[in-house]
Amino acid sequence: MSKVSNIGGQALLEGVMMRGPSSMAMSVRDSDGIIRTESERLKPQRWYNRVPLIRGVVAFVASLVMGISTITRSAKVLASEEEEVSNTAMTFAVFLGVLFAVLLFMVLPEVLARLFNDYVFDNVLVKSLISGFVRIVIFVVYLLLVSKIKDIKRTFMYHGAEHRTINCYESGMELTVENIQKCSTRHNRCGTTFLFIVMVVSIIVFAFINWGLSAIFDGVFNSNILEAFVFILIKLAFLPLVAGISYEVLKALAKHENAFTRALRAPGLALQGLTTKIPTDDMAEVAMRSFLTTLRLENDKNAPVHSFDKIDVTDAKAYIRRNLSSAEPVEAEWIMCEVLHIDKAQLSMLIQITSEQFESIKQMCSRRKAGEPLDYITGMSNFYGYPVFVNKNVLIPRMETEILAEEAIKLIGTEPLDVLDMCTGSGCIALALAKKTPAHVVASDISVDALQVASKNLAGTGVELRQSDLFSQFAGSSFDMIVCNPPYIPSGDIPLLSPEVRCQPLLALDGGDDGLYFYKKIVTSAAGYLKSGGKLLLEIGYDQASSVSNLMHFFGFTDINVIKDLDGNDRVIIGQV
Repeated sequence: MSKVSNIGGQALLEGVMMRGPSSMAMSVRDSDGIIRTESERLKPQRWYNRVPLIRGVVAFVASLVMGISTITRSAKVLASEEEEVSNTAMTFAVFLGVLFAVLLFMVLPEVLARLFNDYVFDNVLVKSLISGFVRIVIFVVYLLLVSKIKDIKRTFMYHGAEHRTINCYESGMELTVENIQKCSTRHNRCGTTFLFIVMVVSIIVFAFINWGLSAIFDGVFNSNILEAFVFILIKLAFLPLVAGISYEVLKALAKHENAFTRALRAPGLALQGLTTKIPTDDMAEVAMRSFLTTLRLENDKNAPVHSFDKIDVTDAKAYIRRNLSSAEPVEAEWIMCEVLHIDKAQLSMLIQITSEQFESIKQMCSRRKAGEPLDYITGMSNFYGYPVFVNKNVLIPRMETEILAEEAIKLIGTEPLDVLDMCTGSGCIALALAKKTPAHVVASDISVDALQVASKNLAGTGVELRQSDLFSQFAGSSFDMIVCNPPYIPSGDIPLLSPEVRCQPLLALDGGDDGLYFYKKIVTSAAGYLKSGGKLLLEIGYDQASSVSNLMHFFGFTDINVIKDLDGNDRVIIGQV
């Protein structure tokens, strides 16, 4: 079911402005690919907006002012801080543009028409027709030339997206990018058609003006140049009248549908072939966003307005996913929650974020894209349901390691056992044991930097921290349980690891030539630091169960048991002395 929309539009720099009777919206795609939208309520129409001819002049001036304003604002969205466009520069550019338009479409046609004075009948109507014809030719040639410029062509593509969006809505189809791209890039109420009508009307109006001026100033001017200058100034003064008549003609042609009106519209529609181009899908998406925002404001007087400084959460998430295509989709939410200092439940209710918050998100994405783990970027990880502070001095806790903590917690039960968490790193295992059991836990590591991280995570838990190269500082100590997640990646495999893993401490990864270096050192000494019946729990690589099990057998461990992780890989080995 077709319908007529009261929403019109204008192409911007990398965007589209849509305007209704009481509101307007601009959507611009910035250099990051984000659609920035700004909207506002317009002042109520006054009596002169309903008076024929006058309303056309008012609409023309208002459209000109709004057009300049919206293009200026869209340019500022695209400009970086170093390229920020000043209001003075934009005002000067607008002045030059208006001056160029007057010279090109008013002065030049008048001058060229006067050059024909010696070759045509001395007839005012003929001179006016020549001037008008020259003006139309210049206009068409001008459009042909500028349409070849890359940036102008993109603006014309956005112009096509604007028309297609309005046509899609007026045809009764659902507003989707796919449906928009099925519609025509030409529209009866287009500004290009209006400009063509202005030129045709100006031929008629200026013919009468020329006739009148010729009668009034006949013989007054000795200089043909001076006479042309005066005639041009007077015609400029009559431009509002031309605009008012042209506006009424455009409204009448758009309102009525018959063979006559179609014939009159045809030249303007044909001219739109120069000012509208086939848009891309992302351009159609921008036009759709602008139209829907305006439509929402028109239909709901209480709907909030937007600012370019605000960014939709959905767009921010899309940016993260687009720039971190290889990362887990959930990372988009993690990054946003970290920047906004909210949880996922709050994020689901959030609609927009600020530009400053988005800049922080971009910085996180840049670091993440370079291979830095998200946990290092945010400074936080999670282990066994507890938040864990991390930095580049410690290994990032892994889900597989929770299997080791879980088994230790089961074996400790409710007994206040003495437990050593060796190679503690961030202290995540010691944290889980201290929180979930009554055990007295000692956590050790060779790295002073790692122990500084562990001290933050274990503050207030009662866990004792000690710097030690494995058992070197534990002479005379004995424990009911030793838990350890040692380095176990073969040295030759380190260069093959992902950037996210390689950026973690080599000291916590490199397990020697065969990956068993630390298992050999631990197993050969562990029995001397375990009480009778004490247990040794080790995290192992997926293919190391047999080697570590044989090693434990050799050094007197019994009741050796291998625990698999959720993926079915051997992950934890347990032995008893």
